[in-house]
Amino acid sequence: MKVAVPTRGNNVDDHFGHCDAYTVFNIDENQKIISSELLPSPQGCGCKSNIASVLKEKGVSVMLAGNMGGGALNVLNRHGIDVYRGCTGNVHELAESFLEGKIGDSGIGCSHHGHEGEEHQCSH
Repeated sequence: MKVAVPTRGNNVDDHFGHCDAYTVFNIDENQKIISSELLPSPQGCGCKSNIASVLKEKGVSVMLAGNMGGGALNVLNRHGIDVYRGCTGNVHELAESFLEGKIGDSGIGCSHHGHEGEEHQCSH
């Protein structure tokens, strides 16, 4: 399995379509991170770029994101990528929390911001 996270520095970028890069984690059959790579973000809006198809070609099946609009969510879902919104914090710690079953989708899109004070969770 591969998990992608919109990244700025070592943290989740709050907006999927404007991140610097995507950290792609390679997960083994024991739900452990075996490697990661940084994939540069294409220019422009996430829902209008080719990033969903690029991620799908790389084998990504899960996106752990901060906030994103409905267009980006729909494009990712159409490419078979499950999206968990509302994520914050260090990307590696977030991926570990996801593998431990501690992450769920906030259901909140770009027009709503919240979850202040949560270090690396998407929702409770």
